[in-house]
Amino acid sequence: MDDLDRRILRSLSANARTSGTALASTLGVAESTVSLRIRRLQTDGYLLGYRADLNLAALGMTVQALVSIRLVSIIREDVESFRDEAPNWPGVLGLFHMAGVDDFLLHVAARDSSELRDFVLEHLAGHPAVAHTETNLIFDHVTGRGAEHLLA
Repeated sequence: MDDLDRRILRSLSANARTSGTALASTLGVAESTVSLRIRRLQTDGYLLGYRADLNLAALGMTVQALVSIRLVSIIREDVESFRDEAPNWPGVLGLFHMAGVDDFLLHVAARDSSELRDFVLEHLAGHPAVAHTETNLIFDHVTGRGAEHLLA
C-alpha cells in the first residue's frame, strides 16, 4: 500500500459515495488509476465494503443499547453457534466477540424500551448458551475518526 492507496481510503472513509471522477480530480490522477486501485484494495482486503449511515431515530428506532453477554461455556461450537446466530436477530446492529469477563457485546436498536425488553427476553434470557446479560442504554453515539492516523 502506498500513499495514493492511503489517500483513496481516506477519501472513501470520509464519503463512500465519492465518484471515481471526483476522486481522480481530488487526487490528481486518472480515473482509470482510481478504478484499478479501488479494485485492488477490495481484492487485497483493505476495503471491505460500503455502508449507508442510517438515522435510526428517524426510522423509529429511538432506543439503542449495548448488551454484555456471558455464555454458559466457551466451548468452540457454542461460541461459534452464538456468533453466527445473534447477528440475524431483529434490531442487532453489531456483535463483538470479547476477551475478559463477558464473551460478547451486542449493539441493539429498538423502537422503545418495551421492544428492547422483549428482545432481551425473547433472544437472550431463554437462550441455552447464555448465562448472564447486562443491558446498558446508549444516550448518544458519536462515530470516531481514530483510524485516520493509520492512513496518514
